[in-house]
Amino acid sequence: MFFRLLSGLLIFAMLLGSALTAQAQQTLNFGIISTEASQNLKVLWEPFLRDMSKALGMEVKAFFASDYAGIIEGMRFKKVDLSWIGNKGAMVMVDRANGEVFAQTTAPDGSKGYYSCLIVNRKSPLQNLDDMFAQASRLRFSNGDPNSTSGFLVPGYYVFAKNGKDPQKIFARTVSANHEANALSVANNTVDVATCNNEGLARLAITAPEKAKELRVIWKSPLIPSDPLVWRKDLSDETKKKITDFIFSYGVKGENVEQARKILTDLQWGPFIKSDNSQLIPLRQLELFRAKMVLESNQDMDAKEKADKIAGIERKLAELGK
Repeated sequence: MFFRLLSGLLIFAMLLGSALTAQAQQTLNFGIISTEASQNLKVLWEPFLRDMSKALGMEVKAFFASDYAGIIEGMRFKKVDLSWIGNKGAMVMVDRANGEVFAQTTAPDGSKGYYSCLIVNRKSPLQNLDDMFAQASRLRFSNGDPNSTSGFLVPGYYVFAKNGKDPQKIFARTVSANHEANALSVANNTVDVATCNNEGLARLAITAPEKAKELRVIWKSPLIPSDPLVWRKDLSDETKKKITDFIFSYGVKGENVEQARKILTDLQWGPFIKSDNSQLIPLRQLELFRAKMVLESNQDMDAKEKADKIAGIERKLAELGK
């Protein structure tokens, strides 16, 4: 009798667990990085999320946060199930929020990358990095979100670390904002130089064409791998299959392909391609190189401590290179 009762309780617990899991997956929260005003993003994303909800048979809700950290923390605490985010943010998601890269965006023309840039007002006397560094003590600079690839990591390495400069020290004033806010600040002459990327500039040419005309690029980075899509590793296999079936067919096959391509184009994307965490390796190397250069230029650190930290970075670089 006791064993029959215990067996019945175990079966009931399993069924209850399955029911709760199924219930939990009736809604999927899609994290969207804040590259511009949330109201603009909602209008852009609504058609895509509506199509995704229909295909998955569950409600797909947009999760907007004011910065990258909000999206990352959302995934860490299971308030975000999958997300579009830059490579730098994806690294943090993978390392700290149980995230996993499963797809990569492409541009409408099929290219698999984009560019970071520094922008100035078109009337600015600054023509290049040499001009900027020469006048930095009089300039107002707006950096990107610390978890942004093109707004922070890439210019942080190629513009500042490689030239032995610290933006916090060389400019008269340093602030930070998203791509849209940076571009508008430069256009309105409230800052002199700012980080952005070519996608942000193309988007501004649509939303605020007169402001876009006020901008000029003085530096462009090497090609950056296109943004990944990241999901929580602990999503069920069934949910992951539904997501991938939708993502990799959207704008490629099925009903309303042309409409889907139009929706992707409005998001400045082409069809998605498969990816994984290895996409992040070049950016991890970049971040480690930048950290190494900062250490090497630090004249105040104890020599042994510096050598130990540099050796640790070199070990990590060697591991990534395997």
